[in-house]
Amino acid sequence: MARHKGDHEARRRDVSAAVWRVLAAQGFGGLTLRAVAAEMGATTGLLTHYFPSKKDLVAHALTLLDERHAARPRRSAPEGLAALRAVLADILPLTPEAAASNRIWVSSWDAALADEEVAAGHAGRYGRSRERIAGHVAVAQELGELAPCDPEGVAARVQSFVLGLVVQALLDPAAFPPERQLALLDAELAALT
Repeated sequence: MARHKGDHEARRRDVSAAVWRVLAAQGFGGLTLRAVAAEMGATTGLLTHYFPSKKDLVAHALTLLDERHAARPRRSAPEGLAALRAVLADILPLTPEAAASNRIWVSSWDAALADEEVAAGHAGRYGRSRERIAGHVAVAQELGELAPCDPEGVAARVQSFVLGLVVQALLDPAAFPPERQLALLDAELAALT
């Protein structure tokens, strides 16, 4: 019997869901063809039909992360400093879902350090994020909420701060609950003004 395109797409969604569950439970270190196949109750042979190598599987996992990141709800705020705060708060692990996504992102850094192509992809993602942040900084300057400065430099500063805070909150969630994360973010933004 011939396979239908819908069957292939449904199976690919099943594979993607299994990849996500493995990532959430084990991080990138535990992402193997065997682990995903076991999560699906399938053979590695079936899985290699979709991902011939671990590198293909990692690339797919990063695509899933991008898609989930792009699709998640965002805070809304008026332009300027409030919008900058909202964008930065959206990065923080303030909810269980955001913490799970951040755990996966942070675990992906190991894969990026070991593979130039993955590293280049991450560098591009973080670069695009800095560009968005710099845009909010520039608007806040135009509105008089921030003193004249280099928007790209400020974007690099606050992105670095937030990524460091993400790591702190993931490693010691009791010491960095959501309220403290937001208070620290507000203090960092206040230092800019």
